[in-house]
Amino acid sequence: MSAFRVVGGGCWTAALGFLMALLGAGVGRAGGAESSVWTPATVASLRAVTEIAMSPDGRQIAHLVSQPRKPGVDDDGEAWSELWVLDARTGVQRPFITGKVSVEKPDWTPDGQGIAFLAKRGDDKFKSLYLIPLDGGEARLAVSLKSDIRAYSFSPDGGRVALLAGEPEDDAVKKLKEKGFKQEIFEEDWRYGRVWVAKPFDTLATNQTALSVTGSVRQVRWSPVDDRLALSVTPTPSVDDGLMRQRVVVVDARSGAEQAVVDHSGKLEALEWSPDGSQLAMIAGEDLHDPSAGRLMVVSSAGGKPRDLTAGWLSDAVGFGWRDAGRLWVVVGQGVLTSIQEIDVTGRQAPKVLSEPGHPVVTGLSVAAASDGLAVVGSAPGHPAEIFTREADGRLRRRTDSNPWLAGVRLARQEVVRHRARDGVELEGILIRPLEEVAGAKVPLILSVHGGPESHVSDGWLTSYSLPGQVASARGFAVFYPNYRGSTGRGVAFSKLGQADAAGKEFDDLVDAVDHLVGLGLVDRAKVGVTGGSYGGYATAWCSTKFSERFAAGVMFVGISDKISKVGTTDIPDEEFLVHARKRPWEDWQFLLERSPIFHAGQSRTPLLILHGADDPRVHPGQSKELYRHLKLRSQAPVRLVLYPGEGHGNRKAAARYDYHLRMLQWFERYLLGTGGEMPSRILEYDAVKSAN
Repeated sequence: MSAFRVVGGGCWTAALGFLMALLGAGVGRAGGAESSVWTPATVASLRAVTEIAMSPDGRQIAHLVSQPRKPGVDDDGEAWSELWVLDARTGVQRPFITGKVSVEKPDWTPDGQGIAFLAKRGDDKFKSLYLIPLDGGEARLAVSLKSDIRAYSFSPDGGRVALLAGEPEDDAVKKLKEKGFKQEIFEEDWRYGRVWVAKPFDTLATNQTALSVTGSVRQVRWSPVDDRLALSVTPTPSVDDGLMRQRVVVVDARSGAEQAVVDHSGKLEALEWSPDGSQLAMIAGEDLHDPSAGRLMVVSSAGGKPRDLTAGWLSDAVGFGWRDAGRLWVVVGQGVLTSIQEIDVTGRQAPKVLSEPGHPVVTGLSVAAASDGLAVVGSAPGHPAEIFTREADGRLRRRTDSNPWLAGVRLARQEVVRHRARDGVELEGILIRPLEEVAGAKVPLILSVHGGPESHVSDGWLTSYSLPGQVASARGFAVFYPNYRGSTGRGVAFSKLGQADAAGKEFDDLVDAVDHLVGLGLVDRAKVGVTGGSYGGYATAWCSTKFSERFAAGVMFVGISDKISKVGTTDIPDEEFLVHARKRPWEDWQFLLERSPIFHAGQSRTPLLILHGADDPRVHPGQSKELYRHLKLRSQAPVRLVLYPGEGHGNRKAAARYDYHLRMLQWFERYLLGTGGEMPSRILEYDAVKSAN
């Protein structure tokens, strides 16, 4: 059994991954659309499937559905997360835990009779493990610790469960905090990830001692045949270590004694045992300098060096599940599309295509090996993430419809555009045309640049609070999502093309994309805007300063403006060095200075809206403040800085998302559709959102 996973990387991964912003996207209202086209008032209402887990017999699919809160109506916060179960035979979808709930990480008990999940319910002080019977009844608290449980894995017979949680806060520290001593010792007072082994419903579980494992545990997987645990461990709990220094070890589930070590360096994501316990499969980086974890590797459970089953592929492994001890079912990202393939772990047989590249764009899968069951989560240009199952003829059949009213909403045409950069490199991206396109008419363009840069845009659902998509299209814009060099989905070599050349050829690719669209006769060269978050925010700042003469408006989100101070304020300085810059600032101060948008601020003539989470640990809000101040001092162009208290590297709460979306549209409409000039009012009207839900 293999649960759904979400993939991300680089600047945008750790807390949220830029792709996870899509979960807050949408239009309409439950039960019917307010309008036949997308509007700002309805963008926050869309539901989407976020996680799936297929039962061992392949007959049921437990899944989570996000239910956004209503901005200005509900108490502010992140989207609710409900637990549903889909009968894979009949298609009947049953609600299990719904309403104002936040369910995480659903999975099945080994006997397939119950569903486990994490939640903080009732009087719980911390996130705990719950079990709910498949045949009905209330969810019961299975295990609670003195800190939030982050992950879990059952023993083969289901009688025990390994629990991953942070070290509980020391009682003495708690008492001091109550007296006002709340100081934080930066990067010294971490609480390490630990593993506890407990029996479900054992009331003594909270008194158990964590296994003795050196380092901070990130992942835990119980062997399907015996008392071994596969762990990924890092030297410290830092995000940087999580990205660059995970090592895989096999330990005894009773003592924690180390039994095997996997010889791998570089990024690491999914980790799963083979059904017979003889091997481990993982999605990892090819080497320490691979920008993303996109190689599918297998290694003996006795340890050693993994074998790369995808060596040389001009594509990436997105997710996988074991079909049996000798075969894996793998989601393969091939440019802007995905396929599902069966891979022989010995390498003696060529991969077998189970599902051809196309729609839906699959972001994860769950396998029931005993029954050949396969379920995936995927989206398409016409709908956000839903559940699909693989039929006998190989087709992926859609099984859920979280937003049935979408059938009555008009959607603009979305298409793949391929072109060449000035140096001949082949590039591609996704274009959403204006909804009311007039043949021969030139239209304003919004260039929406993804973050990472070890990420890419697929030909799936592309409208969210931070992605203009169908909302901008309905207002007369064309929107283009470029996969510039350094993007993922095209193999390791392509993803490394931007290394040691920040804002160089990678951002020249952006201008080349615009020129291609202008050359097609679609885009008005004088009305081009740019937006993006994280590394896409860096691109926006660069296009609004260095390339200012080419861009009439910019909306920068959690972006980089000073490559020198960024290194000193980010929580991922080693990831920045190893897979991006490839040199430290002190090795070439001038190079990094000249690749910083603040260096070129004096030549800016592009009206720029800057937005940032006030508590962002990845790209410090000082990056946005620096650019704002330089533009105010050295440029005559309009500039506004908006900070969101309580938000980090991307907005999670409903009100902040809605505010962001409105401001982005307002800015582009003023400077690309309107008369320009003075900035629009800083005061927004929010009342319209109430009629959209």
